[in-house]
Amino acid sequence: MKSVGHDSLKTGRTLEVDGKTYHYFSLEEASKQIGDISRLPVSLKILLENVLRFENGHSYTQDHAKDVVAWLKEAKSTKEVPFKPSRILMQDFTGVPAVVDLAAMRDGIISLKGDPKKVNPLVPVNLVIDHSVMVDYYGTSDAQLKTERLNLSVMQSVMRSYVGGKRLLKTSLLCRQIQVFAIRSILSILHRLLGQLTFTVKTMSILIRSMVQIAIQP
Repeated sequence: MKSVGHDSLKTGRTLEVDGKTYHYFSLEEASKQIGDISRLPVSLKILLENVLRFENGHSYTQDHAKDVVAWLKEAKSTKEVPFKPSRILMQDFTGVPAVVDLAAMRDGIISLKGDPKKVNPLVPVNLVIDHSVMVDYYGTSDAQLKTERLNLSVMQSVMRSYVGGKRLLKTSLLCRQIQVFAIRSILSILHRLLGQLTFTVKTMSILIRSMVQIAIQP
């Protein structure tokens, strides 16, 4: 991520690796101007680098950077320092309400005759979705197969909804890990089915089609 601030301390640097340019802010260079940070905890060094990256003289200032370093005096501080992460990773339990809130805000903008496309997360967000298997059938010889088929159907519906949401928002809200998880789940089911003596062609076609549809999602 490039600097969006003034970099008044002139700590911005670039690193070339395999033809790609990476932007970073040198804490070593910053220490020459705001004090020694060698004993600063790693978590506070991350906070300091964030202040240097976004320093703009208003919401992020040199004083904020000095406040971080001043923590070393007593190993505590009551100062508030701004922090803007480069991305947010959310699990579905907390991420789903966030998506719903975004959808509600977009509806509100539409009712005010505004442009709903302007409602987007300010930073990149990755939403990791898992899938809890529910036992819907039991006590019969085909209970496992019926349960797995129903769970695959539910999984498809959930993923289809989130893929649609991803396409509507500028910031990616769908982490590819869910695709890996889904494919592994289907392969596991296929493995168990192939180990049985009997299975229907229809069931196999449903499973294979599900795997292909999930794998081709962007």
